[in-house]
Amino acid sequence: MSEGAFDLTGKVAVVTGGSRGLGREMVRSFAAAGATVVIASRKKEACGILATEIRAAGGEALAAECHVGYWEQCETLADTVYDNYGRCDILVNNAGMSPLYDKLVDVSEALYDKVLDVNLKGPFRLMALFGDRMVAGEGGSIINVSSVASVQPTPAEAAYGAAKAGLNALTLSFARAYAPSVRVNTIMPGPFLTDISKAWDLDAFADTARETIPLQRGGEPEEIVGAALYFASEASSYTTGSVLKIDGGMVYPPA
Repeated sequence: MSEGAFDLTGKVAVVTGGSRGLGREMVRSFAAAGATVVIASRKKEACGILATEIRAAGGEALAAECHVGYWEQCETLADTVYDNYGRCDILVNNAGMSPLYDKLVDVSEALYDKVLDVNLKGPFRLMALFGDRMVAGEGGSIINVSSVASVQPTPAEAAYGAAKAGLNALTLSFARAYAPSVRVNTIMPGPFLTDISKAWDLDAFADTARETIPLQRGGEPEEIVGAALYFASEASSYTTGSVLKIDGGMVYPPA
């Protein structure tokens, strides 16, 4: 493998849910590797703050508002990227949501639809919109961000786990549809100590982690970077249709 296999100079990368959590770390790592980054989320102001940080460090960044649960906003995002840069080399479907509820019977139709829209319907549309243009251009890499809930869901994340399982399946479908010029892969994270973890009982989580996670802890946000750069770059040139779990050994998906 060449020394520059992870170099993203000249590439354009789009990251949904890119203003915080794992998305933020991926944006920063792509920019550090030389990519122009498009930071997309429902909150454009938060995207703008990160874009300013990237530009202050010498990078190129664009903030874009996009609620991926609405197909017209997905289409606007694709048009914005191609109008500004004429290309997209890397798409990361990272935006997601898993609202809390008391009991399964309390899950409303609106809540169920929202979870499926953001975690499954939106990524489907974005993969289609960007993948089609990637094939017509110079190819590219699509990275989906799933969850260990897709293979080992708890009762507290039933709809979310189903949506992420669907995203794993879409990865295989789109990998075959857009080969050989577009690679489609999935990162399947376990629990990471992002800003979302501030709502957790961290002492209780630490106790549980010691018993259920072989590495005995949650992941730090920057520990997603290696996988993201691998899938985004030529380092993974012979990898497509893969689901890579990064969970400290927490789950054992079927072979």
